[in-house]
Amino acid sequence: MTTDSNQAPEVEVGAPLDLLLVNSTKSFASRMVPNAAWARFALSLAGQPVTLAERGAGLAKELGLIAAGKSQRAPKKGDFRFSDPAWTQNPLLRRVEQAYLAASETAEQLYVDADLDWKDGEKMRFVLDNLIEGLSPTNSPVLNPLGWKALIDTGGLSALRGAKNFARDMSSTPRIPSMIDPDAYVVGETLATTKGTVVLRTRMFELIHYAPQTKQVHEIPLLLIPPVINKFYIMDLAPGRSLIEYYLKGGHQVFAISWRNPQARHRDWGFDEYGAAIIEALDALEVITGADKANLFATCSGGIITSMLLAHLFATGRGDRISSITLGVTVLDQSHAGLGSAIASERGAEAAIRSSAGKGYLDGAAMAEMFAWLRPTDLVWRYWVNNYIQGRSPAPFDVLFWNADTTRMAASLHKDMVTMGVNNTLVTPGEQTILGTPVDLSKVECDAYVLGGLSDHICPWQATERSGALLGSKDNTYVLSTAGHIAALVNPPGNPKSSFRTAQVKPDQTPEEWFESAEKQAGSWWPHHLAWLTERAGAEVDAPAQLGAPGYEPLAPAPGTYVHEK
Repeated sequence: MTTDSNQAPEVEVGAPLDLLLVNSTKSFASRMVPNAAWARFALSLAGQPVTLAERGAGLAKELGLIAAGKSQRAPKKGDFRFSDPAWTQNPLLRRVEQAYLAASETAEQLYVDADLDWKDGEKMRFVLDNLIEGLSPTNSPVLNPLGWKALIDTGGLSALRGAKNFARDMSSTPRIPSMIDPDAYVVGETLATTKGTVVLRTRMFELIHYAPQTKQVHEIPLLLIPPVINKFYIMDLAPGRSLIEYYLKGGHQVFAISWRNPQARHRDWGFDEYGAAIIEALDALEVITGADKANLFATCSGGIITSMLLAHLFATGRGDRISSITLGVTVLDQSHAGLGSAIASERGAEAAIRSSAGKGYLDGAAMAEMFAWLRPTDLVWRYWVNNYIQGRSPAPFDVLFWNADTTRMAASLHKDMVTMGVNNTLVTPGEQTILGTPVDLSKVECDAYVLGGLSDHICPWQATERSGALLGSKDNTYVLSTAGHIAALVNPPGNPKSSFRTAQVKPDQTPEEWFESAEKQAGSWWPHHLAWLTERAGAEVDAPAQLGAPGYEPLAPAPGTYVHEK
């Protein structure tokens, strides 16, 4: 990835969540089967015989130098697959490595030579990435020196452990290497430990009121609205890595919605039901805090629904209930938004909707598999080597534990999301409705803070920047964090490598123009957002002595009960 300070970065293959939902009902193998994009790729290259001959001759010449031991080819900086000294010190392994790198470079050159349109380009990029990464010699148990060293060190036990790990992972969905030991953490004990209580439980969600950590708090509360296909505790990981904890220490009254993991009997939950649930949470906040406004912080798919709901509130004269909106890694405009918008089609959408309608839900494991193959080196093959070739257990990592703690999506919501994504209805006022109101995002006039991740493989940063441009906010700040989809959110202060860019969003400005005008700042965006939020959180008042209020009495300690449902 290019990160030159004078140029906009190249985005990784990415796809907005709602369009990935179209393809999560397909197997990985079916996505790799040759199709019309393959044919157009081949025809384009066939029409360039001179270029093909030059690429072939260049590869043959390089392979000759490799065989003779005269090639200086080496992995690119940051490619850690070949970090073991054996890849450079063993003559045979060095030649294998160099031949693979040369062939990979030629494939990349041919991809550029084909000059495909953006849709075919995204489809073939997915195929080539997975072919190139899958054929790496580091993935071979015969060639990878890490496997041989583990075999010697363990007296052969690594092979038995690897076989056991493989059998376990392939026995159930998602059929990819495990990224985390399922017993690495315990929700409520080692993760999601911030003190609070459930003050409202409905069929759809639990509302958690967190205990203040300062003597005085700001009068306007903060409501966190998580994605509808993941557990809410990505906002409350381990102490020191918890956004909820950070806002509490900053003097805010914090509430969080914990969505219920839907089952087949909840198939009818769609946009309207989730929108009404957020309003119910806002009503509770008003009673508990006495404030007639709230700041909202919604992420990913939760951000999509919340944006639509705000359009409804402003259109019905209730927009004054919202002090500000923060959208984290949220795509509202699906045009040219990476792989998802390239491979989505009406026919594919209909098939995906039929599949989830038959079950009553879309299984989270299917989505986890799709996400993993978008970044095969980091999310598939590194664990292939670790789990199977070396016979080891994956290292504990809180974000990956959360990622593996998948949930389902109700069939109606899946249908609503897919239909909205394929037709890109949010960019045209009135094409989408929620709670009977036509959605016009330009009517959302509260202050907005929109966050994207530089290397986000789910929601490309250019697409999240366009989300800000759709809103009608006069104070509309876009912040670009130097991280991926989840790391953009879980980015606590103290990392010397962290930085972010910030500037106001202008409707007539391209993402690349925004990037050129943005100010780069060192460190995490968390302090920047805390200061922004504090300006919109009202005066300081004494912290409440008790959580909840009459009618909203404590029901269970945080993180609640719904978060434990499988």
